[in-house]
Amino acid sequence: MQRQETTTGEYALVTGASSGIGYAFAAQLAARGYGVVLVSNREEENRAAAERIAREYGVATLPLYQDLAQPDAAERLHAETSRRGLKVSVLVSNAGILLFGLLADTPPERLRTIVALHCMTPALLCRLYGDDMRRRGGGRILVVSSSTAWMPWPTIAAYSATKAFLHSFARSLDIELRDQGVNVTTLYPGAVDTPLYTLSERRRRLLVRCGVMLPPDRVARKGLRALFRGRRRCIPGLFTKLCVFFCRLLPAPWLRPILRLRVVRRLLQPRG
Repeated sequence: MQRQETTTGEYALVTGASSGIGYAFAAQLAARGYGVVLVSNREEENRAAAERIAREYGVATLPLYQDLAQPDAAERLHAETSRRGLKVSVLVSNAGILLFGLLADTPPERLRTIVALHCMTPALLCRLYGDDMRRRGGGRILVVSSSTAWMPWPTIAAYSATKAFLHSFARSLDIELRDQGVNVTTLYPGAVDTPLYTLSERRRRLLVRCGVMLPPDRVARKGLRALFRGRRRCIPGLFTKLCVFFCRLLPAPWLRPILRLRVVRRLLQPRG
């Protein structure tokens, strides 16, 4: 752990914190005076991120290496922060992966990973830290779902379905905990300017300029603003709001032509 002290005496735990939206969450929570527990399966990158945040914001940071797809990941994290006596008053469940391709072509181990990472571990983290917050009479939980949670999506079936789980789970959890001083906010980002998308720099800049793709710091800022204002959900960006609106209206069978698009068929072709 870095030697600096927190401004608030409280900690925020962020999963998937070594880069992208997770790093933006961690940095912005540090700017609010929270000590930050950064959780990632990228040990060196995570340690560097923790050192950078500690140096810039003068707060305590703790980088923890953890494969969040492991069955006991949530219990191990909770045990470690409890052992260190950290008061985690903000939980940001952000870690995730994107699986693109036909489900029938997806290796079973990849399916196990995404279900564990998007469903089991977030549910257990919310259970463990949510109970701590409830007992203390206050806390905040931010669950990162996706704009794809609102309807089925061919070629990312496992991704959209597991994000739909988070959508339903977080809404239910908020109802259970809000009267006990714990508010749960669900964030539904669309495309975010991270290495998750293999785009040319020129195309990336164009998509960001048009608002189709949002910078990670902007997504994090909107999500945290919603969290601290006690809102139940946040859909960042006009383009994402429009996508969600039309997705809720569009009948699922109308998505079948997507599989016939030349660009999609090319992407689905086996490689190697």
